[in-house]
Amino acid sequence: MFVYFQQRAVCTSSPAAFICCFYCRLLSGGCYSRAQLTASFSSPRYMYYTAELHVVLVLHAVRHHISRPPGQSPPPVRQAPPPSVRLREVSLTQIFRKSPSKTLLSLSGFILLQSLVFPGGAADDLDFNWTNMKIKVLMIMMMMLMGLCFSGVGGASELAFLTEPRDVIAARDRPLLLDCQVEGEGPISITWRRNGVSVATGPKASVLGNGTLLIRNFSKRRESGETDAGEYECAAQNRYGMLISRKARVKLASLPKFVSHPESVAVGEGGVARLTCQVNGIPEANITWQRGRRPLSIEDPRYTLLPTGVLQITSVQRTDSGLFRCVASNIANTRYSDEAQLSVTVAGLRIYREPAILSGPQNLTINVHQTAILECIATGNPRPIVSWSRLDGRSIGVEGVQVLGTGNLMISDATLKHSGVYVCSANRPGSRARRTALGRLVVQAPPDFVQWPQSVSRPAGGSAVFSCTASGTPEPHLIWLKNGKLLKPISNVKLTNGNTTLAITRITAQDEAIYQCIAENSAGTNQASARLAIIKDPELPEAPSGLQASALSSSSLQLIWDQPPEHVSQQIIGYVLHIRRLGEPDSAELQEAVSKTTFIHKFMNLEAATTYSVYLKAYSALGGSQQSNTISVTTQGGVPSSPNFFTKVRNRTAMQVFWELPSTPGKLEGFRLEYRGVSNPEVQGQETFPGNINTHTISHLEPEAMYEICLVAFNGNGDGPDNRQLVSLAEKGNTGAAGPSCDCDQSRGSTLLLGVHSGLACVLCCLLLVLLGHRRSFLCRKSASWETPPTLNAVSRAKGHAAESIEMSQLCDSTLPAVMVELTPPIQPGSR
Repeated sequence: MFVYFQQRAVCTSSPAAFICCFYCRLLSGGCYSRAQLTASFSSPRYMYYTAELHVVLVLHAVRHHISRPPGQSPPPVRQAPPPSVRLREVSLTQIFRKSPSKTLLSLSGFILLQSLVFPGGAADDLDFNWTNMKIKVLMIMMMMLMGLCFSGVGGASELAFLTEPRDVIAARDRPLLLDCQVEGEGPISITWRRNGVSVATGPKASVLGNGTLLIRNFSKRRESGETDAGEYECAAQNRYGMLISRKARVKLASLPKFVSHPESVAVGEGGVARLTCQVNGIPEANITWQRGRRPLSIEDPRYTLLPTGVLQITSVQRTDSGLFRCVASNIANTRYSDEAQLSVTVAGLRIYREPAILSGPQNLTINVHQTAILECIATGNPRPIVSWSRLDGRSIGVEGVQVLGTGNLMISDATLKHSGVYVCSANRPGSRARRTALGRLVVQAPPDFVQWPQSVSRPAGGSAVFSCTASGTPEPHLIWLKNGKLLKPISNVKLTNGNTTLAITRITAQDEAIYQCIAENSAGTNQASARLAIIKDPELPEAPSGLQASALSSSSLQLIWDQPPEHVSQQIIGYVLHIRRLGEPDSAELQEAVSKTTFIHKFMNLEAATTYSVYLKAYSALGGSQQSNTISVTTQGGVPSSPNFFTKVRNRTAMQVFWELPSTPGKLEGFRLEYRGVSNPEVQGQETFPGNINTHTISHLEPEAMYEICLVAFNGNGDGPDNRQLVSLAEKGNTGAAGPSCDCDQSRGSTLLLGVHSGLACVLCCLLLVLLGHRRSFLCRKSASWETPPTLNAVSRAKGHAAESIEMSQLCDSTLPAVMVELTPPIQPGSR
């Protein structure tokens, strides 16, 4: 690829680089390397704008190259000041973005140029002799060359939607068309999905040649409840990957029965009448009113008809009385409400009445560019004056704002600035007496991309970053797709900054795909896509093989790998070893370079009893190979400490186990969790987890049974001490912490129960001896009292089971020695 920049060319490493530089030297006498490029083309907007400028300058150089007489030396273009360029108002940015190679091949140069103005005021109108066939041929060749230079990732081969399906309301038993037009390198296959499931093509639905989905008879089957309504999306695929369109919400037109009917009302002459009805139609029903089953004329300014189904009549007269009903209609049906009687009573003495708001504004949520109507109708004597304000004190404005009837506020083409709390005030003329009512208006905006991901080409083993930022109200939620499927972060694929940044490291062939950023909120969805292409260079060395590692000491490791064949080793200039503690991020990785003749290496000054992740890459003058297999190895120095854990009973058949993770990465490789039924040892299981997992739910257990839970941490040096706990499922929500360190061997599983029983037996024996001694005191001749000797020890208990000793002395007989009862504690598990 090349661009003509400041009358020199910038050559890059595309397949047409040699031809590009040949023409660069032919036209200008020099080339810049990629590193010498002084202008940054990182932004797509600058990229496409400079593309237009480069075409202009190339054509200018072509013209001067062709027009000079034979034998005349080329002009000193290197010293000439750069021309200033005036382009036509029609920018080619979108043309280049869609299909640069096709655009360049179809243009003859006229659309690109208006004039070139050189310093000094001399104008060059580029009045070519376009009838000269040689010039035309050379121009076409240059256009083809430029097409090759600008094609590639982001060119004609990249999938892009020209038309995406839109939200639509379909009529029952009518055909439905959903548009989807795609461009890109063929062949392109287009399929459709409804609610995430592929739409089957056949007699009912088919995909037209331009990608449009045709549903011949849109229907809803009342018997089964099945319907063709749902969220539809178009999926386009070529050899580079798959692209998913925005979701189009397709609803079935309907007009159900009225939710509320108008109610009869009696109003005094000169008062205010309000009749209302409500119906929820799809699409929104058009509501009109009838009096005496004849259409109601709204030419009278006393009549105000709101689209929400409200009829307001001010300054009521006797001629207004009658039977009223509302008529709702849309593309699905027409319905009539029940009739309501409006009675007008004879006006008596006009007495004073305080202002009152008959109906105030309701909370309303709409999308931008829609119309909001806030109702406010007030009564009183004298007739109150209705006014509007915002609670935050900001001006409502006048553009697109008007008053309907005597006080209803209508905002057309709503924008985000119209969101707020609106206050309707009914004021009595000539006084400060007033009544107020409040309503909140929320204006939503569908997602709009501020920054969208850009297609990139990267070598295998390299890194790529895609950025995606969207604005909208409410704040859009971002998700990423890979070839039309939800992207799941893995070791080399990370989503950060609230999913606005997608980083892919150590790129492999599996990472080559089309990535989509989907922005969603309650107002709508939007999508942007980019393709990650891998630069395939057969001259890069193969990935090293046979990588093995062993621990030499508590602070050193030794790595060995296979020596490559001679034809491969000739292009290798060295190796780079990548090492990090297991669980650390890629940014904490350390690298050590070794020579091409080294196939054994030692890492020194490492941490003891720590697990490391290691892989290897070979490098040639052209770049690095793909990484070798990643291995884990642990330095000598011991095994992990016993993990602390606790459990939580979820229900009668399930429990959740939580455990602590080490504060330092690399201190263990993983955890092994074992469980076994106490009453039914046949119910048992074992699970192994990596070192970054700290919880697991054990389900499908025997209801309300007791289980023994055992957890052990391990690394490359072996298993550490394990912890165990008895958990009963009898009561939901019970939690327990792990007991002391124990042996999880199943052959000794009944030791704890035996210790409990032995302890209870000892306590009973102690109580029996106390009772016998108390009885003996009544038979004593010398004394009937007991004294506690100074050596009496209180009962002491450790956590779990502990030894108990009681020393007693009976003073009823001086010849009798002191009696001591020593209670032997039960054998603690793990004390051997």
